[in-house]
Amino acid sequence: MGNIKAWIQAFRLRTLPLALASIGMGSFLAAFEGKLRWSVFLLASATTVSLQILSNLANDYGDTQHGADHADRSGPARAVQSGIITPVAMKKAIYFFALLSLVCGLWLLYLAFPSFQPAFFMLLILGLMAIVAAVKYTMGKNPYGYAGLGDVFVLIFFGFAGVSGTYFCHTGTFNVSTILPALSTGLLAVAVLNINNIRDIDSDKKAGKKSIPVRVGRKKAVLYHWILIIMAILSASIYVATHYSTITQWLFLLSVPLLIINAVKVQETHDAVGLDPLLRQMALSTLVFILLFGVGNMI
Repeated sequence: MGNIKAWIQAFRLRTLPLALASIGMGSFLAAFEGKLRWSVFLLASATTVSLQILSNLANDYGDTQHGADHADRSGPARAVQSGIITPVAMKKAIYFFALLSLVCGLWLLYLAFPSFQPAFFMLLILGLMAIVAAVKYTMGKNPYGYAGLGDVFVLIFFGFAGVSGTYFCHTGTFNVSTILPALSTGLLAVAVLNINNIRDIDSDKKAGKKSIPVRVGRKKAVLYHWILIIMAILSASIYVATHYSTITQWLFLLSVPLLIINAVKVQETHDAVGLDPLLRQMALSTLVFILLFGVGNMI
């Protein structure tokens, strides 16, 4: 199964804060109403971390199988492509984390809806879709990531499903006002993916992976990055303006310089090696954005 260091590298731990961002936002929104449930938060976090690791492993396996990961790729070395983890071992790990995601998700739903209300089954279907989406991004025939649909799925699952679904598990109700914070969170998650796709634009072209940067070119992909960040800031600002009660709700604006710096650096950096640290910076900036948004609305 490979050594521990190889597996930790394959898990891509730096992506986990971004995965937890939607859980944090949904939990903050529930906390604003005094309905935060720590057990729901912990199980939702365990579920999303399992899903993110599943997605990372499936991406490692799928990109190698389809040729997007190869010796000339500029990003970090992938476990299967480099040979430090065998394809058979990786597939076993994918099955394990798919099962772990399902178990954690079922436990979460039973805790949130113990009498098996319709919401239990509705969210179960959504959870199963999330597992399939995590695997099918680059694995199997016709993976949607190779058709340039990754951004749409990230927006759905890191934004609307992650944020509003977590809020729903805490409160047992759906509130249309959660859509704006969910949109904001999802757009920032898409921005992280966009940096990844800009970095890999050359290798993705060779592999036939038609990400948005491959489809529109680097210049327009950078403009797209700016649009994602600006729309995320506007979505959060509209939410605060329509739910305004205290100036501390604007605390999240302190994170805006971090997002702007990221966009400027993405625009100015043309080599893949230089772009790679911006992935981490964007993920951490997103986490700071959400923490400040949550704290600002609670004090």
